Amino acid sequence: MIKLLKIAIILLLMSMFIGCFPGVGIENVSNPAGFFAGIWHGWIAPLSLIVGIFSDNVRVYEINNTGWWYDLGFYMAIISGFGGISLSRKKMKKKNRE
Repeated sequence: MIKLLKIAIILLLMSMFIGCFPGVGIENVSNPAGFFAGIWHGWIAPLSLIVGIFSDNVRVYEINNTGWWYDLGFYMAIISGFGGISLSRKKMKKKNRE
């Protein structure tokens, strides 16, 4: 029950930041997405992918970015998010075996 509540709260918070999807809004060439935007876009990448199927304006990856720093933040978030999920599953499998 508590896990379900945590998931619901996370999804609610993420939906509040729907305007922060990559590619949404007016292109601002003078202010490209940086390291922290890359982290955020990496965290919401699965949602961006789903929304992007139905919307032409939403992308998974921000095209107007600072380059290497944005990439670093994006990939750190992708790896830590999905890597963390797999590590928790391994721990759960070990507990179930015992």
